[in-house]
Amino acid sequence: QVQLVESGGGLVQAGGSLRLSCAASGRIFAINTMDWYRQAPGKQRELVATVTSLGITNYADSVKGRFTISRDNAENTVYLQMNSLKPEDTAVYYCHAGVIDYVSGYTDYWGQGTQVTVSS
Repeated sequence: QVQLVESGGGLVQAGGSLRLSCAASGRIFAINTMDWYRQAPGKQRELVATVTSLGITNYADSVKGRFTISRDNAENTVYLQMNSLKPEDTAVYYCHAGVIDYVSGYTDYWGQGTQVTVSS
């Protein structure tokens, strides 16, 4: 089994910054992509940013130039640096990883979610 544990959410004023972390642990052979999604109240979950095992990144248009995704492959950890935060960034942020483990092969895993609230 694989677990994803997130940290770093909280309350911040508009224009501020937060850094989210997500650490994967368990019977991991390799991790393909690692992503951050978010879900605001009454809205569908949306992809925020993706980073491949080779470090190739992709961002939602709404966060380009403000958010930066990175990963530490040795620590199986992905980060999301969020700058110039806006009230519309308020959501529960979820970490996702495509993991190849020793038991099940390729499996999608999700973190428990961390609340980010941006006040105006």
